Amino acid sequence: MQSSNTNNAVTASWLERYFCIQQRGSSVRSELIAGLTTFLAMVYSVIVVPSMLGKAGFDPGAVFIATCLIAAFGSLLMGLWANLPMAIGCAISLTAFTAFSLVLGQHMSIPVTLGAIFLMGVVFTLVSVTGIRQWVLTNLPRGIAHGTGIGIGLFLLLIAANNVSLIVGNSGGGLPVKLGDVNSLPVIATIVGLAATIGLEKRRVPGGILLVIIALSVFGLLFDPAVKYSGLFALPDLTSEHSLFGKLDIMGALNPVVLPIVLALVMTAIFDATGTIRAVAGQANLLDKDDNIINGGKALTSDSVSSMFAGLVGGAPAAVYIESAAGTAAGGKTGLSATLVGALFLLLIFLAPLSYLVPAYATAPALMYVGLLMLANVTKLDFDDKVDAMSGLTCAVFIVLSSNIVTGIMLGFATLVIGRICSGEWRKIKPGVLLIAIGLVVFYMGGWAI
Repeated sequence: MQSSNTNNAVTASWLERYFCIQQRGSSVRSELIAGLTTFLAMVYSVIVVPSMLGKAGFDPGAVFIATCLIAAFGSLLMGLWANLPMAIGCAISLTAFTAFSLVLGQHMSIPVTLGAIFLMGVVFTLVSVTGIRQWVLTNLPRGIAHGTGIGIGLFLLLIAANNVSLIVGNSGGGLPVKLGDVNSLPVIATIVGLAATIGLEKRRVPGGILLVIIALSVFGLLFDPAVKYSGLFALPDLTSEHSLFGKLDIMGALNPVVLPIVLALVMTAIFDATGTIRAVAGQANLLDKDDNIINGGKALTSDSVSSMFAGLVGGAPAAVYIESAAGTAAGGKTGLSATLVGALFLLLIFLAPLSYLVPAYATAPALMYVGLLMLANVTKLDFDDKVDAMSGLTCAVFIVLSSNIVTGIMLGFATLVIGRICSGEWRKIKPGVLLIAIGLVVFYMGGWAI
């Protein structure tokens, strides 16, 4: 017994030194609790991501494995290298971009799409390590930064509502969408699930999102003939015909027609992921005296390298999960919590058959809840600066109306610059903002945008 206690003490001491736990005012216990909390808050992604990419023709089982591998790789990199309590996984917004804009919208093949994701990761990494990403972040107007979050939230809400036929296409005249059958089981289950998720998150129940997914899945298994049990455990098969491991087509992605899409992915990632890292670091008080993120360079590089890995294993682009804030709220301040998240996602790979047990109405509430969380950005808009606030709202609205994140960002920048000029506030236009605005407009006017 004494030997066991000694070993535990030595292990704890080593962990404290490696992750600077005491130096940051935390403890091993707090970090482990924070890691488990983050995992429970974001584990829904291994169900939502395969569901979304499955609609674009990806094999859901293969995507399940890829999603676990990406979350494990990215979180371990962030934890062991950057020593920050931020978990990485397949970004829901970029997953939507991949499925609905690239494969279904542009009719790109899956191998070429994966090649584009890999190239996006390469360019994204270069942008991060050279400081360009930080420069863009510095020159991103507050209104557009918050407007992007609002727009992505609306986009996710629309996708989730459409997946369960709560909102459907309107084949007749009038508006392009209409209300679906509110008496159908998927719609009722989705609405109840969303309300339950909100209630559990209000009570700060760890893994509340996951609990709702499990409950609705069990409900479907018992009462929905379309939901069938396919097993519990399975060894991951990376060599089967359905596996997407190593199936990327880099040469196809280097086609001049596809390269603008790679740029669009990079731009989307820049404006979507960078703000999340800053927000989580701020909540955990991991900012230095100059208000910069501790180990910020490593943090920015970790998610971009993870996107390269995503292209290799057959998943969606990666990014830091905003759900990491649940872990930092539970006391996480070091990379030990992110390391635990990565280890748990590795274990989850052997539960792949569960991905077939979860119907769309079980994951839709999670997607809608994340979308609603992102709408909170509207409270951060400064309406005393009407041009900035309205450009942010323009960005948000056109992200969902065009179903394209970069389109909304481009219109937001154009509105901001022209609005400043017409209001006589042209002196407020930073050179960097003007340069980004011109670049985006040229990108669209030249016909390179997707």
